[in-house]
Amino acid sequence: MTTGRDDAVTPEADPSGRFPTRHLPRPEVRDLPAPPVQQWRYVGPGIIAAGVGLASGEFILFPYIASQIGLGFVWAALLGLVTQYFINMEIERYTLATGETALTGFSRLWRHWGLVFAILAYFANIWPAWATSSGTLVSYVFGGDAAVISVVILVLVGAILTLAPVVYTVLERTQMVKVAAVVLLLVVGALFAVGSAWADVPRIVTEAQFPAAELGFAVLMGALAFAGAGGGQNLVQSNWIRDKGFGMGHYVPKIVSPLTGEPEARGRVGFVFTPTEQNLAHWRGWWRFAGREQLWTFVLISFLSIVFMSLLAYATVFGNPDARTGSGSCSSRARS
Repeated sequence: MTTGRDDAVTPEADPSGRFPTRHLPRPEVRDLPAPPVQQWRYVGPGIIAAGVGLASGEFILFPYIASQIGLGFVWAALLGLVTQYFINMEIERYTLATGETALTGFSRLWRHWGLVFAILAYFANIWPAWATSSGTLVSYVFGGDAAVISVVILVLVGAILTLAPVVYTVLERTQMVKVAAVVLLLVVGALFAVGSAWADVPRIVTEAQFPAAELGFAVLMGALAFAGAGGGQNLVQSNWIRDKGFGMGHYVPKIVSPLTGEPEARGRVGFVFTPTEQNLAHWRGWWRFAGREQLWTFVLISFLSIVFMSLLAYATVFGNPDARTGSGSCSSRARS
């Protein structure tokens, strides 16, 4: 509930006074909602992070490294994922407490931060490599022109996200289908392709290495960076937990389609709670749940995917002379 404000109000009584208001309005004071009793209903943001992140690192770079030097670099995947776990949790912390996204928080300090991050994300994703690789795979299985299929995929993705009444809902369901398909791939591969290679899994720890001389520093750093999500995908974790209703995001309307979504009344930019005993107890509950949700979805799914895909490449390709490449070709491939 909003209270009257004057210069004598303390930050403890009105914590909204701590927020920069030069570029955005002061947040509204409300109580922090209680954490969910049925927590499984709130599972989803970590799965989206894992689903979006299941790409070049999991399916290309780490399997390629395993095909060349074995399982000795898989340890780096856990390092990258744990680092991203802490980054994601700090991004989520602000949204849990305010209902605002991390970008909104930056924009309170300087109005152009949103544009800066948008440009960075744009240039990071300007090359439609994911659609091209998917188009190539589809053309290999069913025939057709890979470039045309790639364009159709991009148009289809744009149409789905534009026409979906609630953007987060369709994104969550799509990524859950993708993750389920990956899990099915893991099961099938484990039964029919990996075979006796499972016995070599301990080599991930016992023979850990950093094969920069063999593969090139750029390849290894690329794999480390592309383990899990990255860049803008980490920042929008705050959007996902807000639309899911985590913490103070409970009070914020969901992002809807401008064409098919139902209009929702929009209040102030964000919210903040006073540090009462009840609110702090609710905060501890939300924080514990958000941490577990990230750990058991994003980190676990991503790591198991990297381990398995590396193991699959190790079991089927490692040791084959036709699969070996020189460090020079690796370096040039990393630059291209």
